[in-house]
Amino acid sequence: MNTEDACKYAAEQAISEDESLKKGMEEKSNKFAEKGAEVYAKA
Repeated sequence: MNTEDACKYAAEQAISEDESLKKGMEEKSNKFAEKGAEVYAKA
């Protein structure tokens, strides 16, 4: 998520940009954990 996306998402959800970034990072964290939480993916 880039800054422009965060601003747009915040406006759509009627939340602050900081809240938008926090929510986005939580989503990315969950996806990372679901994939095994490994920095290097197995080929």
